[in-house]
Amino acid sequence: MSDTATPDNTLTQAAQEAHGAHTTPSARPSKRDIDSTLSARLAALPTPKLRDEYGQQSSFLYIEDFLPRDFTERLIAAVHDVTPAVNRNYLPGHKAGGSVSRHTLDKLAPFIADLYRSEALIKWLEALTGDRLQLSPEDDPHAYALYFYTRPGDHIGWHYDTSYYEGRRYTLLLGVIDDSSCALEYELHTKTPGVPDEPGSVRYPPGAFVFFDGDKLRHRVTPLGENEMRVSLTFEYVTNPNMRPFQRFISNMKDSIAYFGFRQVFRRNRGKNGQA
Repeated sequence: MSDTATPDNTLTQAAQEAHGAHTTPSARPSKRDIDSTLSARLAALPTPKLRDEYGQQSSFLYIEDFLPRDFTERLIAAVHDVTPAVNRNYLPGHKAGGSVSRHTLDKLAPFIADLYRSEALIKWLEALTGDRLQLSPEDDPHAYALYFYTRPGDHIGWHYDTSYYEGRRYTLLLGVIDDSSCALEYELHTKTPGVPDEPGSVRYPPGAFVFFDGDKLRHRVTPLGENEMRVSLTFEYVTNPNMRPFQRFISNMKDSIAYFGFRQVFRRNRGKNGQA
């Protein structure tokens, strides 16, 4: 079930308050400035130690203080800018919440697209994984997206970020707003033979970083409480951008029903066919 592009009054008020509580960012930085700022930040991290930790945890890593503060401020501002475009979905027994796809972010919050494409960030993630990472295809609404938890009970149940691509798909989560009691709960090693499952839980604040192989980490987000709000940003990177036609159909239907609505998911196909 979906409430397509229906603004949530509670969300609007909360987003305005969150935006107003922070300094308004200056003009949008250039891609070169984004790369330069991220390069400096990433150079200060103990990458070899983090790479070892990532491997020991079966392709999972959490860093509480990751983004430069200015970048976090810009993401919070983006929440305010895209609030009217949130598409809410409810799937009984699985999830409830709102989403804004990369197609809408391209129009309303282009800083997010620039951050997603940062060469400095991608090279650093490649150092963690040992894989050559590529951007998700332009027609993938999940490539970068904002996820909103704004009504009591909003959550997502246990799942894997299953890749429909022919290669691996990696998920990067960035905290944007977290005025909530929600937790990201997960289980490590579920796909590692001979290694016991290891449960864990994090509540990632604004600017925090979570990174994992989507096919390996079983995880969920616990339900939102009263008068709470949580917004996170997701980036998806792949090792092979090819997808078979049937897998593409399954992926599109899942995204349409569970996240972004049919209009957002199939908008490019309509455009190619000459339909508005």
